[in-house]
Amino acid sequence: MQNEFTPKNGGISVETEHIFPVIKKWLYSEKEIFLREIVSNACDAVTKLKRLASLGQFEEDDEAYKITVTLDKDEKTLTVTDNGIGMSAEELEKYICNIALSGAMEFIEKYEKGDDKSGIIGHFGLGFYSAFMVADTVEVWSKSYTDAPAVHWTCDEAGSYTLEGAEDRSRGTSVVMHLSEEGKEYLESANVRAVLDKYCAFMPVAIFFEDGSEPKKDEEGNPLPPEPVNDTQPLWMRLASECTDEEYKAFYRQVFGDFREPLFWIHLNADYPLNFKGILYFPPLRSEYDNMEGQVKLYYNQVFVADNIKEVIPEYLLMLRGVLDCPELPLNVSRSYLQNSGYVSKISAHIVKKVADKLNSLFNTEREKYEGFWNDIKLFVEYGCLRDRKFYDRVASSLLLPLTEDGKYETVDEALEAAKETHEGKLYYATDKVSQAQYVSLFEERGIRVYLLSGPLEMQYMGLIEDSKKCKFLRIDADIADALKGDGEVVENAALEELFKKVSGNDKLKVTFESLADESIPALLNLSEQSRRYEDMMRYYSRGESFAMPAMTEATLVLNANSPLIRKLAEVSDNGARESAAMQIWSLSLLAQRQLTAEELKSFLKQSYQTLAGALENL
Repeated sequence: MQNEFTPKNGGISVETEHIFPVIKKWLYSEKEIFLREIVSNACDAVTKLKRLASLGQFEEDDEAYKITVTLDKDEKTLTVTDNGIGMSAEELEKYICNIALSGAMEFIEKYEKGDDKSGIIGHFGLGFYSAFMVADTVEVWSKSYTDAPAVHWTCDEAGSYTLEGAEDRSRGTSVVMHLSEEGKEYLESANVRAVLDKYCAFMPVAIFFEDGSEPKKDEEGNPLPPEPVNDTQPLWMRLASECTDEEYKAFYRQVFGDFREPLFWIHLNADYPLNFKGILYFPPLRSEYDNMEGQVKLYYNQVFVADNIKEVIPEYLLMLRGVLDCPELPLNVSRSYLQNSGYVSKISAHIVKKVADKLNSLFNTEREKYEGFWNDIKLFVEYGCLRDRKFYDRVASSLLLPLTEDGKYETVDEALEAAKETHEGKLYYATDKVSQAQYVSLFEERGIRVYLLSGPLEMQYMGLIEDSKKCKFLRIDADIADALKGDGEVVENAALEELFKKVSGNDKLKVTFESLADESIPALLNLSEQSRRYEDMMRYYSRGESFAMPAMTEATLVLNANSPLIRKLAEVSDNGARESAAMQIWSLSLLAQRQLTAEELKSFLKQSYQTLAGALENL
């Protein structure tokens, strides 16, 4: 038998005494957000009134718009007062007594058309109730701009309220929070000021903080007028053409507390459909690993939302510092929202393009300045090129290769152009111009440029350039014979070959004879470029802790047939003298390639002392 039941429609009801504890505990992750929400509401009240004035629906007077935050330790209250639009009894009951009914949204729908936005902050009626995270009782005193009677509303933490008429007062609203045990920390002036500095430093209405302390005085002892705690016109809200270098630097110091000058900055002002503003700074770096993680602050219509939003900035630009004001994002944005937002992805792509454009602009118009801070930014630029081929393509013409000569740079294209005539498009590089000084000198004497590529990403970075430019990088102490060949006759000597295999302790050592241009060098140890890159990579990843010295099984010992020392060695008949000299030559060639092991160093020093002793005996 079918169960007969009459269909019924209805709405879910929530009892106030049950929803308030949930609001107090779960509304926001950070308790301090309450002050941001209440001050934001006050900002909206002023912004609404300004909008009505612009529409001719309100005649402004000489009173300056402002918000005052007042701390009264004796009464244990924290009060936020504005002289904005105010509320009538009907409006207060409609917007305050109905959770999540947003007066901000209704105002926008009524008065904002198209792209003509007034900068309303609030989107959710829940914001007001954040006050109960720190207060057990909240009072609202308000008088509407329409000159409707003033009204007084009181509500306790259980959600029970009273609404009554009030004595006449000036236009605007005061929210009085009677701080509870959970909010007693905000009876301390420093804690309130810290929250204002964090969340309200750039709100669009002047905010004053009164805590009962003595006002500042001038030199004659007269009280000075109070100063707002915020900057209502932050730099990012202005046009870049209106801002000076000193203002950009001062803003950087103010926001990030870093008194070193930023390297350069990018002023962002994206129009529809992205609609966001901001300033991004490349911070100065003291070392390769200094300030690797930057700090980008997210704002919503000049209200601070979150610190260090990694989801908005590509990972290879995370060293940037700056501010982004994104009114298209929710005020209470979540990490998961940012990670899955198409709008955020477009912002990220726009930032990458602007960074690339800035680098190219600096290179093209201020190359000397650009070269001056290249070492500070190259790690991030190289990483960006490796992570994002589009970024590499955009900045390829502005990428620099530092020469071993201090302060000298060439672009990749300039380096390849110079290499066409002298060495068939091969680019030679050093990783340490001190330990490889002998090799650097050999190349430079022959007019061959040597580039200094010593960073942790250089192996992969060189591979990227080799692939895109169809060129070849060679380290100066690897695969070097062709570059250093001279014109002398080459005569191979099997006896010398066996001698050096013996003193090296490696009977598989490859020994070749070449006529090198510099006859003062008897021998060079040649390791293939592939082996050299592997060695460098392993040294970097081991950080010097457990890295074993590479075996020289793939090394080639190049004996200089043009060296008087090698020619003399071939003529010596005393086996002891021959082995002693050969051992010294081998050790020196090894030392020029890498740091000696403990045993190698011990043997080298012993041999050197014996050679010195023998030389003194023959005097």
